[in-house]
Amino acid sequence: MKYGFTRIAAATPAIIAGNCKSNAMEIISVVKELAEKNVELILFPELSLTSSNCGDLYLQPLFIRECKEAIITIAESTKGIESVVVFGAPVEYRNSIYNCSVVCHNGTILGVVPKRVLRNSIICENRWFGSSTTLPCDATVKIGNKEIPFTKQAVFSTDSYSFGIEIGNEAETPLAPGALLATCGAEIILNPSSTEEVADGNRQTRNRIEASSRCYKCGYVYANSGWGESTSRASYAGYNAIAECGNIIAEGERFLTKSSYTIAEIDIEKIKNERRGNSIFCNDGNIRNIYIAQKNPSDNRLYRTISAAPFIPSKANENERYEEIFIIQATALARRIQHTHASTCVIGISGGLDSTLALLVTEKACKLAGKKNSDIIAITMPGFGTSGRTYNNAMSMMEKLGVSIKEISIKEACIQHFKDIEHSIDNHDVTYENAQARERTQILMDIANMTNGIVVGTGDLSELALGWATYNGDHMSMYGVNSSVPKTLMQHIVRWVANNHADKELQKTLLDIVDTPISPELTPTDNENNIKQKTEDLVGPYELHDFFLYHFIHNGFAPEKIYFLAQKAFKENYDSTTIKNWLSTFMRRFFIQQFKRSCMPDGPITGKCNLSPQGGWIMPADISGALWNEACNEIDA
Repeated sequence: MKYGFTRIAAATPAIIAGNCKSNAMEIISVVKELAEKNVELILFPELSLTSSNCGDLYLQPLFIRECKEAIITIAESTKGIESVVVFGAPVEYRNSIYNCSVVCHNGTILGVVPKRVLRNSIICENRWFGSSTTLPCDATVKIGNKEIPFTKQAVFSTDSYSFGIEIGNEAETPLAPGALLATCGAEIILNPSSTEEVADGNRQTRNRIEASSRCYKCGYVYANSGWGESTSRASYAGYNAIAECGNIIAEGERFLTKSSYTIAEIDIEKIKNERRGNSIFCNDGNIRNIYIAQKNPSDNRLYRTISAAPFIPSKANENERYEEIFIIQATALARRIQHTHASTCVIGISGGLDSTLALLVTEKACKLAGKKNSDIIAITMPGFGTSGRTYNNAMSMMEKLGVSIKEISIKEACIQHFKDIEHSIDNHDVTYENAQARERTQILMDIANMTNGIVVGTGDLSELALGWATYNGDHMSMYGVNSSVPKTLMQHIVRWVANNHADKELQKTLLDIVDTPISPELTPTDNENNIKQKTEDLVGPYELHDFFLYHFIHNGFAPEKIYFLAQKAFKENYDSTTIKNWLSTFMRRFFIQQFKRSCMPDGPITGKCNLSPQGGWIMPADISGALWNEACNEIDA
């Protein structure tokens, strides 16, 4: 596939315990169905050819011969099929039986991976199976008339991706094979399993899958036994899941009474970018490398969902995440207050989203630092574009929070300034706008000096990315609490505070602020004193820019891939031309506005993206962005 995606399936066949021929036919049927969907890699559960509950039958020569014939049948059935197929089967090697994963492609068995760590709980595997711990890495096993690599540690590689296998409970051991396989180059770890279902077991399994994929910085595929497994001692739910770098991106329904599968695309480019620069993923351990000559499908559909809001947490843990971000901001500011021995916190309040979150954070920080709300000097500074809605919301919020309120109009000061520099007040250009922002910053700084305080910055990550801030105006403060919080996330955090930590009157004000159009309010309002200058009309929708920002900074994607993903994520909201135009705007502004980020104030890191020069993002201010701008121009919209 294009853009670094590899389509994977975790499949659970409906089997008949002990019936190898029937199970082989079911596996083949599922493989053919998934091949029609251009799935590149298919994983079946541990011992899926026989069931994992055949007991002493594993020691019957007749049964093992039947298994070998079924393995050959499955392999031959993949002739002409480009999908790589991995299924579980018992395999005999030097008079011992091993619990193995068989890898085949296009009619050929490429390798057999025997299990190392045997279970000794409900099922005592060492009664029937040998451990591969002591086997040499270069061993082979004869299946049919061919000698097949028989290795406990192998990385299978195509031109597009690589994978390794850890079987069942091996993934839960202190020295899990997946760790070594990942550090030796496996970008996907497969975990074929036959784990019985117990209360709360699925939650633990999900947590482990996410943790393994995060720790190994890999794709992780889990396929578990399901319908047809013997229920003599346990039940099997057939849970399938596909994870990527700490997040489950697809999972199947449990307890189905038929064969099932889960499909998703793992982003190999993202995995490579996550690992780049980390020396631990340069291991040359005792690993067998097996090449697979697989053709890359031209199908560029995506089964996985692309989130239009990558900064926003899932519903399951959103409250926990918002609280965590909020307390990170507040604790960081409280420490700065303590370190500087500041008597006050000075903050400009516009009635907009940024200053609202900054004020809420400052109030929490003052509590942590043992200060009163009255130690917060909140200043509203009406100008030529201040609307009635934002002014009233600013006053209402400050009153409800019990902070010290100051109102200082900047109009007369700016008018005098325009006269001094011989600039027409009717010329609403960049000078007209920036003079107001710098006048406000001067007021804040001076009052901080007068009161032994620090100026709390209000600017956010989205504005820093676009350079949508007046240099040495709202760009500057003594501590920027919002510096790594993007605009889309900020809306959710303010809403969370409103719904969880505010009385009804304050809640009403905060929710109205969230719903207010984003504006710098630097040009005059309309005839009814409503906002006329709307930021998103000028620089583009923040939901798009935050999407671009995440995939450009966190994932390191090129413009063409970002555009491709944005088309999928925003197909109901924006056409291709609109997405391309705003992506071009983002790239152009990101590079030419770096000089503002090079001298931005300190601020706490709260998430995966941070543009601080203190280590979050390092880039010369005069570097050329031509490569990225040209890439945007070449996009065929």
